[in-house]
Amino acid sequence: MINVTVKDIAEAVKGTLLCGDPDKIIEHISIDSRTMKGNDIFVPIIGAKVDAHRFIDGAFKAGAAATFTMEHDEMDDPHPFIRVEDTVKALQDLGAWYRRKYSGMVIGITGSVGKTSTRSMIMAALGAALRVTGTAGNNNGQLGVPITVSGLDNTYDAAVIEMGVSEPGEMSRINRIAWPSHAVVTNIGDAHIENLGSREGIAREKLRIADLMPPKGCLILNGDDDMLMKMGREYHDRVLYFGLSETNDLRAENIHRDGTETVFTAKLGRKEKEIRLAVPGEHQVMNALAALAVCEVMSVDWDKAASGIASYTGFSHRLEIVRTASAVYIDDTYNASPASMKAALGVLSDMQADGRRIAVLADMLELGPDAAKLHYETGAFGSSLNIDHVVVIGTLAKNIGQAYAEKNIPVDSFEDNAAAIDFLRSFKEPGDVILLKGSHGMHLLEVLDALREADQK
Repeated sequence: MINVTVKDIAEAVKGTLLCGDPDKIIEHISIDSRTMKGNDIFVPIIGAKVDAHRFIDGAFKAGAAATFTMEHDEMDDPHPFIRVEDTVKALQDLGAWYRRKYSGMVIGITGSVGKTSTRSMIMAALGAALRVTGTAGNNNGQLGVPITVSGLDNTYDAAVIEMGVSEPGEMSRINRIAWPSHAVVTNIGDAHIENLGSREGIAREKLRIADLMPPKGCLILNGDDDMLMKMGREYHDRVLYFGLSETNDLRAENIHRDGTETVFTAKLGRKEKEIRLAVPGEHQVMNALAALAVCEVMSVDWDKAASGIASYTGFSHRLEIVRTASAVYIDDTYNASPASMKAALGVLSDMQADGRRIAVLADMLELGPDAAKLHYETGAFGSSLNIDHVVVIGTLAKNIGQAYAEKNIPVDSFEDNAAAIDFLRSFKEPGDVILLKGSHGMHLLEVLDALREADQK
């Protein structure tokens, strides 16, 4: 935040300044009393278990300069206290107010899978020609988006904002904060189907990202996704479809491996360009197409975009290749959904291996009443790939194992990580390529850490 005072903030959120200097400069927003960047306004959130108002004193000790409050009607303190009716709404109102001060372009990203990698690929592509900023970490929801937006300033030409939703009405709330100029929807999967009811319900919620887009804005959609192809034009007049099929406006052809790189030809009308990726997987080709589509609507030269895309190297724990003296691990332990697990299994299947290709798969959480079916379908998809052995961990993952077993692919099933670790330590052999994939709550990283530790002995 630049040149923003306590008085500005109080007026923006329709709050009441109870005490403190109204001309105090505020530079950052924080919802964590332990981490202040300097001159922060602290936003105490009342959660299901903890009321963060109890941490206001700690926030000031950590460097906060001011705070919102819902619990004080009067206050005598050298630090500014701004009384608001709802601290979450005040945070969102502040983000929306600050976004209107930003004159650059905002690209909103949503979808069931691949938001973070697509966002980063777009930032890399645009960054080859423009000054670009965007979402850091997981700041992509009702609390994170206003914090992200508060970091914008007009030295940046563009901002790429990740916009995650998990419940009805959430997109409208964060949409008024981010207010995208253009928007990308990566796909419609099954994540959060428990709250949103169906894939169609998920699609309708995510496509609300286009509600506040200007007439000249472009809605960039994965045209290989049946829901997005069916529903896209209901939400905006200007739509650009990307994907692998010939029906897309922007498509990839001649996808192949060249050493450690994935290579393809991007085509849009008469335009075409060879694109090289340092990261594996067909889903990364889709991410690159999304990035190229954004560059197209923002008039960024494809040669520059291609060089930016080629520089993208991925994220820790998201299809990260980890090599030890005796094995190659594909660390995709960050999280999981049916679509992302299928993508990871595709990467494993395509990997060159001196030994076996082994998939270690754990439960995918928050899939609602169809969870068992979705796990089985994921296993049925994977059973057609080039995978030699499957290890499943957890109750739901047994359905994945069942689908593999029906195709006579060896499966070992375990209730918990400890039992799986004991098995894998003795089962793995030099030259094996081992994928680890499951929801974050299954803590598969501890399995990888144990195996890597065993490799060092």
